[in-house]
Order: sequence, then structure tokens, then C-alpha cells
Amino acid sequence: MLDGRGFGSLPVRWTAIQALLASIWERAMDGTLFQIVLFLGATFAAAVVAGVSGFAFALIAAAVWLHVLTPLQTATLTIGYGMIVQGYGAWKLRHALNWSRTWPFLLGGAPGVAIGALLLQWANPSHLRTGIGAFLVLYAIYGLARPTFKLERVNTAMDIGVGFLSGVLGALSGFAGILIVIWCTMRGWPRDIQRGVFQPAAVALLAMCALALGVTGSIALDTVQLFLIGLPALLAGTWAGFKLYGLLDEAGFRRVVLILLLVSGVPLIVGLR
Repeated sequence: MLDGRGFGSLPVRWTAIQALLASIWERAMDGTLFQIVLFLGATFAAAVVAGVSGFAFALIAAAVWLHVLTPLQTATLTIGYGMIVQGYGAWKLRHALNWSRTWPFLLGGAPGVAIGALLLQWANPSHLRTGIGAFLVLYAIYGLARPTFKLERVNTAMDIGVGFLSGVLGALSGFAGILIVIWCTMRGWPRDIQRGVFQPAAVALLAMCALALGVTGSIALDTVQLFLIGLPALLAGTWAGFKLYGLLDEAGFRRVVLILLLVSGVPLIVGLR
């Protein structure tokens, strides 16, 4: 005889299993599983790129995420993951950190973020992306076409100005730190010094943006779930990227940065969606 504690409960359990399998199959058919795989792949690839170069995570990831996630989810995950990637990079290169080089960018970036948030209310996002993309492409082509150059007579006020513009741009577009990356390459600093400056600055700017999102209640539960799902891919990609970074010399690092700026600018011109 079968009772509720034995095999008699199998039909009930089997029905529950069937319902679960049907739910998974339905989600697969409507593209949910495919979207998750695409999300994880883009997260890993963007983390590898960021691990090698120290930037471009947002530009690489957003190009794919915006096809499967909402703009708010994309912005939130970009900030959250960006803080981890940039924070890990800053820690790995802590020997190159120099507060005297970094503080001017932070001093200028703080008011820049506030002003950028105000400008966001009336700025045209499409025109902004196109302008940023054109600038990145032109600068990258110019840098690849000519030998390495170094700015002379750079002062603290100019660093503060670059930080201010980076803050404005970060609030308007989410591309925090991209101008600081360009500025560091123009300064002609060694690759570790460059990353020791623009990565901590990027962490600070992203933290400001994260605070703004938290205060406004823009972080939803489904975004937190996506964050946890993608975290292993992010960590694995970041680790792999830093392994590749160790294989680059100064000239190779400069070429990688310029090529990534070029590649990042093109989709901004033609449209991310």
C-alpha cells in the first residue's frame, strides 16, 4: 500500500516538476534564457577589456546590454560593476597610486557631476552620444597616425578642468572617466601611472553616480538579481584581463587604449540600439 509518506506522493511531486520544466521551457522560448546568456557573455567580455585597458567596460557592455535590458538596468549595472572592476584595478596597481596626481580630477569631478545631472533634464541624449563618439574616433585616429607625444606645461588647474568635464560627461552619458583616460595618455605617463590615476578617479565618479541612484530609489529588485547573476562572469573576466595586461609593454598598452577608444566611438555615432 502506498501512503502520503512514500511513493504515493510521486504524482504530486512529478506534477510540480513538470510545471517547473514547463516554466523553464516557456522562458527559453520567449528569449529569457538566451538574454541571460547574452548578458553574461557581454559582462565577461567587457570585464576582460576593462582588465586589460583599465576602462571601456561601460562602452563595451552597454552595446549589448541595451538590446536585452532596460536603459535604467544598464545604467545601474554599469555603475555597480564599474566600481568593482575599477576598484580591483586600483587595488592591483596600488603601488602606482599617487594622491597628488589624482585629487585635482576628483575636485573638479564633484561639481561636474552635479551640473551634469542638471543639464540631463534638457540635453539631447542622441546628439550627445554622437558628439562623444565623433570625438573618440577622431582622437583615436589621430593618436594612431602619429608617434607618441607628451603635453608640456600642464598645471593643476588644467587637471581640475578635465575632472570637471569628466564629471559633467559622466552624469550626462554614464561614461565617467573617459576624458581622464585620454588626458593621461596625452600626459605621456607610464601605463601603471596612468591606470593609477584614472581608475581611482573613475571609482570616485561612479560612487557619486551610485549615490544619486540610491537616493532617488532607482535600484530595483530585478536589477539586484541580475547583478548577482552576472557577478561571477565579471570577476572571471576581470581576472583574465589583468593576466593579459601583464603581457603588454608601454607601446602595446598605448595602442590598445587608442584602438578601444576608436571601437568605442563607432557605435556611439551609429547608435547603440
